[in-house]
Amino acid sequence: MRPFGWGSVARLGVAQACLGAIVVLTTSTLNRVMVVELALPALLPGLLVALHYAVQIARPRMGHGSDVGGRRTPWIIGGMAVLALGGVLSALATVWMASQPGAGLALAVLGFSLVGLGVSASGTSLLVLLAKRVPEGRRGGAATMVWMMMIAGFALTAGLAGHFLDPYSPQRLLLVTATVSVAAWIISVLAVRGLEGHETTDPAALVSSAAPKPRFREALAQVWAEPVARRFTIFVFVSMLAYSAQDLILEPFAGAVHGYTPGASTQLAGVQHGGVLAGMLLVALAGAIAARWSAHPVLRHIGSLRAWTVGGCIASALALLGLMLAGLQGAGWPLKLNVFALGVANGAFSIGAIGSMMRLAHQGGPARAGIRMGLWGAAQAMAFGIGGLIGTGASDLAHHLLALPGSAYASVFALEGAVFLLSAVLAWRISTTTSPHATRTRLHFPTPASP
Repeated sequence: MRPFGWGSVARLGVAQACLGAIVVLTTSTLNRVMVVELALPALLPGLLVALHYAVQIARPRMGHGSDVGGRRTPWIIGGMAVLALGGVLSALATVWMASQPGAGLALAVLGFSLVGLGVSASGTSLLVLLAKRVPEGRRGGAATMVWMMMIAGFALTAGLAGHFLDPYSPQRLLLVTATVSVAAWIISVLAVRGLEGHETTDPAALVSSAAPKPRFREALAQVWAEPVARRFTIFVFVSMLAYSAQDLILEPFAGAVHGYTPGASTQLAGVQHGGVLAGMLLVALAGAIAARWSAHPVLRHIGSLRAWTVGGCIASALALLGLMLAGLQGAGWPLKLNVFALGVANGAFSIGAIGSMMRLAHQGGPARAGIRMGLWGAAQAMAFGIGGLIGTGASDLAHHLLALPGSAYASVFALEGAVFLLSAVLAWRISTTTSPHATRTRLHFPTPASP
């Protein structure tokens, strides 16, 4: 089949944006309604969001299902349908909690579980399709485009939903959520329709499709036995743990130590997200330069996804070291610049890791690409689910042991920086085996100039 051009990548980006549109409503908008309008404990939506991450441990099973079927489009469309249903049920549950808390909570558990399952099915298969059909030289740029479109989906949905939810009423919440969910599903169907194709002329793929399919446990054991897949899974979990652990403590740190108002700390979060986008664009630009100057002895290497992954982890650790110093010094530290630098480092590392993930999904054969991607997606979801708990828990413990708030936050940032350094070491040491009897060689992540 023909490789995807930028138009096809953009269509997958539209589907990813639709996925993000539903997720942001359930994890952000419903969170706020439960806490503010319904005056429920903040722990409740926190546990529900954690549930939607926990359910994503099913990602390897979803990936295996798409491997066995040989097609990814039905899993993308079906997963988006489950996700849309979960979004509507979660909104209905939130409204129901006002009059019947017990029944509403039970329905919310179902709704958020469906959200997690929908993300697992559609998100995993979308990434596998992207990895399969995008040439090596375009993977960094493709990952940047798809993730930026997802972030745009977050922002657009949050803005429009916020506009139409005022003045708030339960009926408005249901109408807005149902409209966004149904529209997202329809748009995603139109975006991926006919994109994958219906048949293949690859003889190896035809032979593979006729071969007996192993059970899920057997396939998972085979993938876990691959040194690269296993080590990359550990890297994804550790790096995303460090990535997510600072999310819930950065704004409280800015307020408690540097005197930021709630509005100013929210703007600080915007500065960080702007840095993330800048980091993503930086990797994409480096890839474009490397592809344009592939004959240059130096410039052809600046698009190395391995280098951006390792370098992004190290830069993130240095930025967190800066935040540690900001906690010790207090007022006078260039906090906004520091947070922007953290965002740039996080964005660069993320795109490097995602591009490498796309490359490694087919390492060892395409028949297990879905289960590999699912395994890494599950590791990421687990890290995000517990990262916030670890970050806030470590912060509470540090405040209990240390008298000064700045010193307490500084100790937590130092710990997170150490985890990022560990992630850099793990990324550097990832290796592959060319055959069952070959010696282990160093794996070089692809560059846009790679053949």
